[in-house]
Amino acid sequence: MRPFRAHRSTAALGAGALAAALLLTACGSSGSAGSKDAADGKVTITVDLFGTFGFKESGLYDEYMKLHPEVTVKQTDTQDEGQYWQALQTKLAGGGGLADIQGLEVGRVAGVLQKQADKFVDLKTLGITNEDLVAWKGAAVKTADGKVLGAGTDIGPEAICYRTDLFKAAGLPTDRTELAAKWSTWQGYLDLGKQYAAKAEAGNAWTDSAAGMFTAEVGQQKVRYADESGKAVYDSNPGVKTAWADATKLVADGLSAKLPQWTPEWNKAFSTGKFATLSCPAWMIGYIKGQAGDAAKGKWDIAAGPGKTGNWGGSYLAVPKTSKHQKEAAELIKWLTAKEQQATLFTKQGSFPSSTGAQASIKAVKDPYFNDAPIGEIFSESAANMPAQVLGTDDGVVGKAFTDALGEVERTNTAPDAAWKHAMDNIKKANGS
Repeated sequence: MRPFRAHRSTAALGAGALAAALLLTACGSSGSAGSKDAADGKVTITVDLFGTFGFKESGLYDEYMKLHPEVTVKQTDTQDEGQYWQALQTKLAGGGGLADIQGLEVGRVAGVLQKQADKFVDLKTLGITNEDLVAWKGAAVKTADGKVLGAGTDIGPEAICYRTDLFKAAGLPTDRTELAAKWSTWQGYLDLGKQYAAKAEAGNAWTDSAAGMFTAEVGQQKVRYADESGKAVYDSNPGVKTAWADATKLVADGLSAKLPQWTPEWNKAFSTGKFATLSCPAWMIGYIKGQAGDAAKGKWDIAAGPGKTGNWGGSYLAVPKTSKHQKEAAELIKWLTAKEQQATLFTKQGSFPSSTGAQASIKAVKDPYFNDAPIGEIFSESAANMPAQVLGTDDGVVGKAFTDALGEVERTNTAPDAAWKHAMDNIKKANGS
């Protein structure tokens, strides 16, 4: 999930029924969340997140505060998850400055379980069990002795987002089904990219970056950077090596706009048409809307991606033991991650639910911004095919090392073999070896 300016979208089918269900649920969930240690009976719950989880943008905080007038929710957020994580580590080490609720990215949770479990509250003691989540999502934040350290929010099933206007200008088809067939494999995606590059206007690349393609392709692997025993395999895994080869071929063929993701120049490129396709986990929908703006409505569309599967991202909400409002924070978390609110987040911004109950309710959702693309259907199929990924303790470090190295290939003309070695060296340095 990343930051974006919120745009409301509606389901083309069943929107009224969904809205009514959400209203009934909200009206029936107005139990007390008052803080006993607040002199005036009021409590402020602080929330610190990375990117955009969408709670504020979709109005969920406002709805919760109406249901609980004694509660005020205040959120801070950092655009780049890496910067957020570094700041969180400093706060955890020092024991100060932590919010009542902290976000955790899926690539970090294995490390949290093994190294920092004592820093977070066992949410099971506060009524959160993750029982409604897809099995692997809940299992990822459960310790060996049964503690639940985080509540699941979204997952990141993958697709491809593309610019229909740029495709038309380059003489490519724009039909979702036809495109999904043409790029059913990553090689097919590269081949179509060459056709685009041959006729596209100068300055309009096939995709934003090699890093985006690499992350999406690796996200289709059950075993990525560590195996089931915890052994590091990032340097030998054939799936990782294939993704690296494909990403560097993308650069060699001149198909990348060479834009570092999450940077100002990348953000600007959404509205200026610097690239025609984007590896697109569900949460990217909201990001595109925010960066491309209303003027691009109808220019973007979505089709099933290579392999019709993959998982990129997804998050959790956790309560540090330093919180003075653990009960109230857990009550807010339980409401935000309930199936009704997860369905709202998908309908309004595209954050695909990890709740099985919410998943069942959003399959008919379409998004007008993307030419009424059947996002519920596309991302549900991707999620159904999604492997239960093995999460390593250093997945975040390893992933960043690879994407940084691909940036070297793109922007400094570093040879792929040399960049691969740089990635290996940086991983070892980060791990102190």
